[in-house]
Amino acid sequence: MGNTVKHLAILGSTGSVGTQTLEIVRAYPDHFNVAALAAGRNIDLFKSQVVEFAPRLISCGGTDDEISSLLEGGRRKANMDDMARDAKVDVVVTATVGDVALGPTFSAIKARKNVALANKESIVMAGRQLVEAAKKHNVELLPLDSEPNAVWQCLRGEDKTIARLILTASGGAFRDREPEDLADVTPDEALAHPTWRMGPKITVDSATLMNKAFEVIEAHWLFGVPWENIEVVIHPQSIVHSMVEFVDGSVKAHMSPPDMRVPIQYALFYPERVRNDSVETFDPAATGALTFSPLNPDQYPCFKLALEVAMRGGTWPAALCGADEMAVQLFLKRRISFVEIEVVIREALKDHRSVISPTEDDSLSASSWGKQRVLALVDG
Repeated sequence: MGNTVKHLAILGSTGSVGTQTLEIVRAYPDHFNVAALAAGRNIDLFKSQVVEFAPRLISCGGTDDEISSLLEGGRRKANMDDMARDAKVDVVVTATVGDVALGPTFSAIKARKNVALANKESIVMAGRQLVEAAKKHNVELLPLDSEPNAVWQCLRGEDKTIARLILTASGGAFRDREPEDLADVTPDEALAHPTWRMGPKITVDSATLMNKAFEVIEAHWLFGVPWENIEVVIHPQSIVHSMVEFVDGSVKAHMSPPDMRVPIQYALFYPERVRNDSVETFDPAATGALTFSPLNPDQYPCFKLALEVAMRGGTWPAALCGADEMAVQLFLKRRISFVEIEVVIREALKDHRSVISPTEDDSLSASSWGKQRVLALVDG
């Protein structure tokens, strides 16, 4: 293993992916330097991260007094676009939630930085543009999320003769509930994910399977696979993260216990693999039976809706992202029910006027429109 130090900008450092990325940095201090940290309003955790990892650039949603207390030793404030463009940053980790990562992702690509991509909304909102920009500037989009990361690993050493991608889904918190039993479920119930430790937005998206639809969209753009050749199956154990079927009928599967540090470490060290003694190893005998079942579209109406919208292209996917973000917020605040998430998103998108060949600003505007349209429907 080489001794080159990679300098990281971690956007969304206090969230689930951000904190687990820092666990990898902590485990391999000779291989990574944290050049920049950006976070939201979890000020106490952010302060502890700044003290431990000593980034040069910081950004958070705290007050001026809270931020000024961290500005010492040459440290300075910077927005996420500046972090992504910084000359001393090698890899930008986008671990934020929502559309705020789209601009920094484009900025990183244009500055010829590799992007470790955990923020699904970016690739959903502007998949074609991001992939084309990455190719133009000769940089890589490194998927951090377990399922696209698994596909990426299965394709390593292959000639891309893909017949089918099979993405697995845990089914979320309500996989064993009938659709008619979901009207009165609470946010706390939705956040009780059976296998993964994630932030609230993505956990609710996992319960609706909106998150899995986003992963289908991500796989379509990252790996150039037609929509009809991407399949999703329910796999409650979350051991097989994805499978790739090749034209000769061979199938590769990526398997590991559900631990986001595995795909994060793979992406950060790529193309090398390194040992991590803190990661649980796979024990097939102890794991027991692995089961797979078809996805029931009646149980997950958000999944079907999201793919219908994404296939329209233009700014439809961006509007979808914004509408979903607001709908999930309203559910977590108990202003709409769980089953109304799909209803308000579908109703809001009826009024969308798509831009056929969108710019970055068009995509951001469409996302903002989606948020405001959902809010107006609920307030109205």
